[in-house]
Amino acid sequence: MEEGCCLSHRHKRRQSAEQTDLIHRLNRVEGQIRGIRNMVEKDAYCPDILIQVAAATAALNSFNKVLLASHIRSCVAQDLRAGQEETLDELIAVLQKLMK
Repeated sequence: MEEGCCLSHRHKRRQSAEQTDLIHRLNRVEGQIRGIRNMVEKDAYCPDILIQVAAATAALNSFNKVLLASHIRSCVAQDLRAGQEETLDELIAVLQKLMK
């Protein structure tokens, strides 16, 4: 199996650089969420909190875009080349959930 491709539909072996990037993005979001909680605890002005929530939401959306692109380039592409058309149905279902 190619390096970085899906081992099954439940696991994926990621390149070190990809994993590091994803973890850094999540750490940033985690820090933003802690900051929002701190703002609530300190009775910060609602619009200031809302702006920080929008920033955290944008960071999560960016994380999703990076992860989805990686999934399509590796797992989906490999499965389609191998004739596993059900992966396309899975991708469509995931996209529908992401677009709610």
